[in-house]
Amino acid sequence: MSTETFELLAETQDVLNVAAAFFGGLFVAGALILAVRIGMRVLDKDIHHPSPEEQPRLPMTGPIHEEREMREPDEIPVAEDGTRLMPYELHHSGSRRGKDQRRRRWLPGSSGGFGSGGPGHV
Repeated sequence: MSTETFELLAETQDVLNVAAAFFGGLFVAGALILAVRIGMRVLDKDIHHPSPEEQPRLPMTGPIHEEREMREPDEIPVAEDGTRLMPYELHHSGSRRGKDQRRRRWLPGSSGGFGSGGPGHV
């Protein structure tokens, strides 16, 4: 075989590689589009979309506003015989309304968060 034959075969091989890559990409893109369409069809059949009548509505009294209050935790009860209480002997941790309802405010120079570089309690 001559050099010209090898050059012709190489050029033909390059064209075939490019065409194979193009059609392979086209096949993958088509498969993805088909998968999305099938998935959308399945979701439309499975999921019940609420009708406008089933949507949530505002109460007749209007919107409900947030209420803030300061809470204090319940104290842990002391055992009668002075031994340590076990977790199953405790009641659910509750809280009660605090006597002081003023919101705690940050005072400059009074504290710093951990790792913030602040001086801490002064």
